[in-house]
Amino acid sequence: MIPITTVKFGADEEREVLDVLRSGSIAQGPKVARLEEEFARMHGVPHAIAVNNGTTALVAALEVLDLEPGDEVVTSPFTFVATLNAILESGATATFADITLDDFNLDPESVRRAVGPNTKVLLPVHLYGQMADMAPIAELATEKGLRILEDSAQSHGATYQGRAAGSFGLGSFSLYATKNLTTGEGGIITTDDDALADRLRVLRNQGMRARYAYEMAGHNYRLTDLQAALALPQLARYASIVEARKRNAARLIEGLEGVPGVVAPRELDGRSHVWHQFTIRVTDEARVGRDQFVEALHGEGVGAGVYYPRLLWDYDAYRDHPRVRRTEAPVADQVARQVISLPVHNALSDDDLSAIVAAVRKIAGA
Repeated sequence: MIPITTVKFGADEEREVLDVLRSGSIAQGPKVARLEEEFARMHGVPHAIAVNNGTTALVAALEVLDLEPGDEVVTSPFTFVATLNAILESGATATFADITLDDFNLDPESVRRAVGPNTKVLLPVHLYGQMADMAPIAELATEKGLRILEDSAQSHGATYQGRAAGSFGLGSFSLYATKNLTTGEGGIITTDDDALADRLRVLRNQGMRARYAYEMAGHNYRLTDLQAALALPQLARYASIVEARKRNAARLIEGLEGVPGVVAPRELDGRSHVWHQFTIRVTDEARVGRDQFVEALHGEGVGAGVYYPRLLWDYDAYRDHPRVRRTEAPVADQVARQVISLPVHNALSDDDLSAIVAAVRKIAGA
């Protein structure tokens, strides 16, 4: 089976981890500081604050924006549940806008229609490794006096018109095991706001600026040096990781050209896709439905996944939730019924790529 994702560490990661073990200091320390410095530099921002996971990054970012009951956050209904859970944990109400077929991200015009008198935050999700259309979203935020929090969990190093993910407002990144950059569990918040960065560093450390000097009610959101040690060598070679994913995506796009009922993703003009996922759509014109397509891929030895099979509000936990404001999102609804993610990771061989293309073409009858 060709796995949809794979995690491989080498001698550089082993040396960094061993260095931490031999130091006798494994909690947040110099490795975390290095990770923050290098991650901030990669994303063109002055501050990166490491935390213990990607959901925490969203929760902490929303907390320092001081949302109150009745405040609303506009986001996408087509995303991982952490986006919504963080909004609910903040005490705010989640309001949704639709997405576009081009990038699976928020449609700026739909966002504008979703903004109301209680809207305080716009929370675009940079899904699958490509950024949302940020120019009109940023323009809307400026016009309405709104804050931006970018859910960049899947888009480390992606760019839009030369600006990196996480540089349009607060940015929230995940370092979960399957991400392009991983520490197993971990997260990072980016910002160019000195005051917010300071608050976030105090917040993650039980509200302490120095030991027993409590300045706020805080949390233990710290990342460990053991985790940061895994990420540092990956950061050093991240450009080559992304280049390999780009080459693999280009091979898949070329191989799937003209396949009936299958629409391949693409990198949009002015954006740099980092291909966390390669997500096709199986349309109504396809020979078999999406779920049968996935089963057939597995039968051909190709790992495939559905990210995500239903919209956020279409689960019992949220369907009748008083702070989940359902809306019309026909494009997101369509996409959730059609998407399949195929392997695109940098460990794929030429034979793997050929096998993936051949499997899709066979199932589609091409």
